[in-house]
Amino acid sequence: MNKEITIHINNKTITAPQGTTILEAAKAADISIPTLCYLEHYPPLGACRLCLVEVEGAKTLLTACSTPIAEGMMVTTNSKRVREARKTVLELLLSEHIGDCRFCTRGEDCELQTLARRLGVEEPQWTGEQPKTVVDVSTPALERDSGKCVKCRRCVTACGEIQGIGALFPQGRGYSTVIGPAFTRPLSEVTCVQCGQCAAVCPTGAITEVSHIPQVWDALDDPELHVVVQTAPAIRAALGECFGLPPGTLVTGKMVTALRKLGFDAVFDTDFAADLTIMEEGTELLTRLQAALTGGPDEKAPPLPMFTSCSPGWVKYAEHYFPDFLPNISSCKSPQQMFGAVAKTYYAKKKGIDPAKIVVVSVMPCTAKKFEAGRPEMNASGFSDVDYVLTTRELGRLIKQAGIDFVSLEESSMDAPLGISTGAADIFANTGGVMEAALRTVWEIVTGTPLPTENLHIKEVAGLKGIKEASLTVETTVKEWEFLKGVELKVAVAHGLSRAGTLLSEIREGRKNYHFVEIMTCPGGCIGGGGQPRFTDDAVRQARIAAIYREDEGKKLRASHLNPAIIQLYEEYLGKPLGEKSHHLLHTIYHQRELV
Repeated sequence: MNKEITIHINNKTITAPQGTTILEAAKAADISIPTLCYLEHYPPLGACRLCLVEVEGAKTLLTACSTPIAEGMMVTTNSKRVREARKTVLELLLSEHIGDCRFCTRGEDCELQTLARRLGVEEPQWTGEQPKTVVDVSTPALERDSGKCVKCRRCVTACGEIQGIGALFPQGRGYSTVIGPAFTRPLSEVTCVQCGQCAAVCPTGAITEVSHIPQVWDALDDPELHVVVQTAPAIRAALGECFGLPPGTLVTGKMVTALRKLGFDAVFDTDFAADLTIMEEGTELLTRLQAALTGGPDEKAPPLPMFTSCSPGWVKYAEHYFPDFLPNISSCKSPQQMFGAVAKTYYAKKKGIDPAKIVVVSVMPCTAKKFEAGRPEMNASGFSDVDYVLTTRELGRLIKQAGIDFVSLEESSMDAPLGISTGAADIFANTGGVMEAALRTVWEIVTGTPLPTENLHIKEVAGLKGIKEASLTVETTVKEWEFLKGVELKVAVAHGLSRAGTLLSEIREGRKNYHFVEIMTCPGGCIGGGGQPRFTDDAVRQARIAAIYREDEGKKLRASHLNPAIIQLYEEYLGKPLGEKSHHLLHTIYHQRELV
C-alpha cells in the first residue's frame, strides 16, 4: 500500500498516495487545473503546458500532470504568474490553430475555445506563418482537419496505447510537427479500425465523425420515403449529456419523443435486434459446443472459442491483426445490421411498403458503425441494411437544429414490433453485457432454469477491469443437452483493443482456453464509444453503465428468448434460429485485410 502524503493546494490540505501527480491530487479535491493533453490512466506527456502550477521552492513553473507530489508541498494553481503563463501558452496554440469557430461542428464542445474564455483570451496576440492545412475525408467514418490540430497528442495515445493500432503519431520536430498517418498519407491508406477514440479525445475539431446529418434531413423531407430510426442501447444513457444533463441520466422516453418530432415515420429500437442477435448467436454457440464435444475423431468441429461479432471496430481489427481467428468470430451480423435486414424484409412485408422506399437511420455510440453500414456484404435483402448512421453527438445536433427543447419533452414509447425488447438487450451497451445477455438465454435453454446469479447479473464480467473471466458448471436434466452436463463453461470479456490483443495472443499461444469470448472495441463498451458525448472518463463510464443496468432491472422481461416480438418474428417469417432464411438475412462472413 502506498504511503499517504500530505500537500497543500491553494491553502487546502490534501492527502493522496505517494506517486500521485499534482494534477491527480487536485482533481480528487475538486480543484480544476486546465489541460489539453492529459488522459486518465496513461503516462503524462506535458505536451500542452497548460497545467502549469507554482510550487514553493521551485525555480520555474511546473507541469501538474507530470510532477509527483512530495510531503509538505505548497502548490498554487491560480497565481498571477500562473495565469499569465497559461494565457501565453494558449495564445501561442491559438496562433497555429486554423479554423472559424462560428462554423466548426465542435462549437461549444471545443475545449480550446472553452479554455480561451476561461483564461481571458479575447483577441489574437500573434499572427504570422501558419502550418499547411490538410483535410482528409478518405474514410467513411472519420474526417481530419490538420489546421485545427494543436498537437496535444491525445489522439496518439488513444490510437497507440488504448487501441494498440498506431495509425496516428507525431512526425517532424518543433513548428514542423504533424500529427497523422505515416508519411502524411490519408487515413484510408493505413490500418485504422474507424473506432473514433481519436475523435472522442480530440480537444478541438481536428478529428470528427463524417456527418450524415444532411442526408438524414434530405430523407426526412422527402414525402416519397418511409424513414425509420433505430437507437442503440448506449444512446439512452448518454444523449442527455448533449443537453446539460448529468452522465447516466436515462432519457429513453424523451429521445423517442424527440425522434418523432424530427419527423421519423417509425421509432424503433436496436434493442429488438440485440434480442434477435442473442437468439442467433446463442444457438450458434450451442451448435459449436455440441460439435466440439460430441463430434467423431475424424469430424472437424467449428473452432472454439467463439467470439462475439457486434462490435465493428473489433471485427476490422481481427481482419487486420488476427485473421487466423476469423473462423472463430460468430457469423451473426451486428444488431444494427440485423435490424436493417429485418426492416427491409419482414417489416416492409408486414406494412405493405416497397423496401426500396424504406430508409433505415441508425443512432449509434460508434463511428465504426458508419464503416460497417457501408460494407458490401451488408445487403442480403437486396438493399443496404442500413442507409445512414448518426452518432449520439450528431443526434444531439440534429435535435438542436430542429429547435426542440429536449429537457422539457414528455416521454413516449417505441413503436411495435421492432421497438419491443428485453433488459438483456439493454446491457449490450456495457462491457460484459453481450456475454451476460447470451448466458441468460443459453443457460435457461440448456437447464430449464434461470441463470443462478444475483439478480441475473454475472458480476465477474461486469465493471471496468480490462480483461475479465468467469466460469459456470452446467447442471442439466434436459436430454437434448446432456452432453453439456458437468461441463465448466469458461468465458472471457475484453474491452479496448490493446487489451483484446493481449487476450487473443494468450489464446493463440495456448495459455488461455475459453468457450465464449466477448470483445468490445471501446473502453467500457458501447457506453464509451467514439461517437458518444465528450469527455468520457471512468467516472462518466461508470455513471452510464449504472444507468444501463437500471434500465435492464426495470423491465419485466430480462432474457432475449422471452421477447414476444422476437417469438412472433420467428413464427411469422424466419422459422427458427440458424434456419435457412435467418442464415441468409442475419449472418455473414469476414475476410483478411492487409496490415499497413
